[in-house]
Amino acid sequence: MTGKDIYLNGHGRMRGKLLGLVTVADGKGEEFDIGELTTYLNDALLFARSFLLRDEVSWAVVDAHAFDVTLRDAGRSVSGRVFIDERGAPVDFATTDRFIDLPGGPRRGEWRTPISEWVGANGRLLPGRCRATWNLPEGEFAYMEGRFDPDSFAFNVPPTAEVQRRTT
Repeated sequence: MTGKDIYLNGHGRMRGKLLGLVTVADGKGEEFDIGELTTYLNDALLFARSFLLRDEVSWAVVDAHAFDVTLRDAGRSVSGRVFIDERGAPVDFATTDRFIDLPGGPRRGEWRTPISEWVGANGRLLPGRCRATWNLPEGEFAYMEGRFDPDSFAFNVPPTAEVQRRTT
């Protein structure tokens, strides 16, 4: 299964396809607007921190090993706590600004993205081994475990024509 998280012009959408052919998930609406803005915040912290150097982002120190970050966009506000190692590299992100779809409907849950390794790529540090988990009353549910391949990253790539069309 492949999944695609999208946040564009204040709206979120999550699509999942089995074998690239059969749609098994296609969510949109307020919960996805909030959840995908949160995913954007998490991904920017891990891959493109300069995206967060703007007035719509606020930062607060928690202690020597954590800080809180809040992102505002399109009338919404999402936050997360970032845990860092001795180098200042993120090792975990925790938030309740995402919704998990369970029997009975979507509900907020604690979502985390622990990073257990950082790797070098073109002179930059990128997440290596990582997971995505929900911490539910029944226990932890890790729905993604993997490793980013540093050779698969491309930097300073111009936007595609489709992205340019959608943002203008």
